[in-house]
Amino acid sequence: MKAIYSLTIAVLAVFALSACTPSKQTGTSYSRDEARAVQNVKLGRVVDITVVQIEGTKSGGGELVGGAIGGVAGRSTGSGSEGDLAAIAVGAVGALIGSRLEEATSKREGREFTIKLEDGEVISIVQAVDDDARSIQPGDSVKILSQGGTTRVSKLKVAL
Repeated sequence: MKAIYSLTIAVLAVFALSACTPSKQTGTSYSRDEARAVQNVKLGRVVDITVVQIEGTKSGGGELVGGAIGGVAGRSTGSGSEGDLAAIAVGAVGALIGSRLEEATSKREGREFTIKLEDGEVISIVQAVDDDARSIQPGDSVKILSQGGTTRVSKLKVAL
């Protein structure tokens, strides 16, 4: 019985941790649904870049895994009502630690690009840093690609 319980916790932990993996949120990463779909394109010039932090995910997966591991660890410290209380206390602490760990490990460095479009409108886009985003500098010509609720910026290979 104890082996089945431990196996169940391990399987849940694997599923929960896989849910904690953040999307890349870069200018060069696409989801499966975005591939082979028409995008709206606007052209502009970067007027400012600010380094930002994109907060980590808070999916609940880290909390679930931490609570489950803490509960199992706490339960193994005793039997009866003492074991139950230990399981609850250690599970709660594990859930808090798991939640904070998930958020901290999925936090990303980003860039906020302020862009003046060809029509004179000024917009701002935040995206996670990738090699392409690092190469974008103020004054560079860029394209803004929009599809559904997703917008990304990437450097034009040819200046405007």
